[in-house]
Amino acid sequence: MAYDANENPAGPANSSLDSAQVAGYDSSLNGNGVSEAGAGATAGISENGVTPADGIGSGLHQPVDGSGLSAEEERLWSIVTANSLDFNAWTALIEETERMSEGNISKIQKVYDTFLAEFPLCYGYWKKYADHEARLSSVDKVAEVYERAVQGVTYSVDMWLHYCVFAIGTYGDPDTIRRLFERALAYVGTDYLCFPLWDKYIEYEISQQDWPRVATIYTRVLEIPNQQLDRYFEGFKELVASRPLSELRTAEEAAVAAGANTEAAGQENEGEVPPTGPEQSSKAVSASLKDAEELEKYIAIREEIYKKAKDFDSKIIGFETAIRRPYFHVRPLNAAELENWHNYLDFIEGGGDFNKVVNVYERCLVACANYPEYWIRYILCMEASGSMELAENALARATQVFVKRQPEIHLFAARFKEQHGDISGARAAYQLVHTGISPGLLEAIIKHANMENRLGNLDDACSLYEQAISIEKGKEQSQTLPLLFAQYSRFVFLVSGNADKAREILVQGAESAQMSKPLLEAMIHLESIQSLPKQIEYLDSLVEKFIVPNPENPSIASVEEREELSSIFLEFLDLFGNAQSIKKADDRHAKLFLHHKSTAESRKRHSEDYLVSDRTKLAKSLSSTSAPSVMGAYPSTQNQWAAGYGVQPQAWPQASQAQAQQWTPGYAQQAAYGAYGSYGTGYTHPQVPTSVPQTAAAYGTYPPTYPAQAFPQQAYAQPTAAATLTPAQQPAAAPPATYYSSYY
Repeated sequence: MAYDANENPAGPANSSLDSAQVAGYDSSLNGNGVSEAGAGATAGISENGVTPADGIGSGLHQPVDGSGLSAEEERLWSIVTANSLDFNAWTALIEETERMSEGNISKIQKVYDTFLAEFPLCYGYWKKYADHEARLSSVDKVAEVYERAVQGVTYSVDMWLHYCVFAIGTYGDPDTIRRLFERALAYVGTDYLCFPLWDKYIEYEISQQDWPRVATIYTRVLEIPNQQLDRYFEGFKELVASRPLSELRTAEEAAVAAGANTEAAGQENEGEVPPTGPEQSSKAVSASLKDAEELEKYIAIREEIYKKAKDFDSKIIGFETAIRRPYFHVRPLNAAELENWHNYLDFIEGGGDFNKVVNVYERCLVACANYPEYWIRYILCMEASGSMELAENALARATQVFVKRQPEIHLFAARFKEQHGDISGARAAYQLVHTGISPGLLEAIIKHANMENRLGNLDDACSLYEQAISIEKGKEQSQTLPLLFAQYSRFVFLVSGNADKAREILVQGAESAQMSKPLLEAMIHLESIQSLPKQIEYLDSLVEKFIVPNPENPSIASVEEREELSSIFLEFLDLFGNAQSIKKADDRHAKLFLHHKSTAESRKRHSEDYLVSDRTKLAKSLSSTSAPSVMGAYPSTQNQWAAGYGVQPQAWPQASQAQAQQWTPGYAQQAAYGAYGSYGTGYTHPQVPTSVPQTAAAYGTYPPTYPAQAFPQQAYAQPTAAATLTPAQQPAAAPPATYYSSYY
């Protein structure tokens, strides 16, 4: 059985920030399917995976009362308080608490509440928590834990199964138990591995000797493609063989059959005389044959249902058998399983059945809860189908619980909210990244500034750059600072056309920031499109400072970076310099780099390169160039510098790809899927750029060489709102298979 309650499935990374920082971000959710849930008000909490604000999670971020704690408990509490991602420390803390405080329900509640706020999809721990409450507390407390459990991990067959087993053993009212079963089946009844829940429901109704209900349950499950479909059909046939049809029909079915029989009998008897003995016997035989026909028809109808489900099962069994881990765990999924989920979603979306689409997505987001691309895909799919309530619900869960520490989901949220007119929510999402998730993240600054410019707030956009520059200036050897200057200069030039201010910004960067290849590239690019005379001597002094080793100012740039910049400057001088400046730069380049050759990546132009046509050169240069710059290029009508080498004239350094994002350990395999569906370069997992060998034919091709930037592990408060996810929503329109097109 794929759902193993003895596993240690762990949930997403969570921690907290001051709730005031996200008030604007969260406020946009109110009134859009997200409702407040008060302390203990389990009935008001929606079953969508969002941890409710009923005290769960509050303990982790409050000082832990050290009274009554063992030294080991205190040590483990300090670890998980400092790093809530440490799952091993959490499990050790739970074990230590259970060992030291076997009869102390308040301490057990404290550790489980805080742990499950961080990892709400751990159904096995919800079950353990409920067992503790059953042992030390009241039935009502057990029911409360199970309620919170099915709201935290709504699409878990096992969680609902545990809850139903508890209800069977606790409540004597069959209607109460049936209502719970029906509630469970509304969410997980169509899961491919739903058979344990259906088995338990059938078993319960057999114990009640309610044969019409047993037959009805069999009929329902035969409609659902599931792993045990053949067994259910055999079970149905055994039921029919063991009980007369009159005991299997529901009251409604019996009434319909009786009405049909009465009508038929009336037609046959109209105008006839009462039958004699032999005739009466013949009538009895006829009635028996009619009963056999009705039974055959009763079975045939169910068999047709079964065959239809079996046909669909044959189409999805490949996807289903490739799902090796349907539950959640902190361990990353392998690439094949991640790809299988994407392929499965493609197939289901193509079928046009909205309920199936929602169900498979929700199942996917149990196993893949730590992967932002699946959340983004779900949100876009629901948006395309017109189901904005479900889209906003998924966005809330992603940004507030499951991937709330990953910047890309908040950048996506900002763009999504802007597109739907929620400007304050978009600003709050950007602000959350600036102040909590990843302070100084260049991509967030760029996107936020661009949004403000779209809204007509150019001064505010410039202020964002200036504030970020001011903050980075206060840091020692900031690697982001030169990139900020380069990007700010580019922004000013492209938006306002103010070349003087753009140049001034770059000069300021050269004076106050650590010299870097991207900054010098930007200066060379900008200078190349300015009117004569060019500031050749000034640029030459900066290039020399960067590429020539100096004990007083040691360069942290690699030899490859320095050689590439020298080649770029030589290309610039070849267009705009005089013989003397070119000779000076040529001699310097030869002295520094002529000896630096690689047998695998020679810097010399191969002889065959001279023989190919210009068109071939262009194609070759384009194919060897790294990913095109998302930042675009300076427009230029004055010259075609580097155009002959197949690159965008005066292309600026690529900023978003440059910052290699060091995601939370354990999620490295997400990188292969970060770019799925072209959500925009902002939502990929940028890879650490590598230097590209600079050949003479590729002068002007500037590979991204920005330094890696680590994300500080900061996050924000647990969400205090939840959204209602109704499983039976019907589609306004079938979700198109092209939902994953760029949302830009």
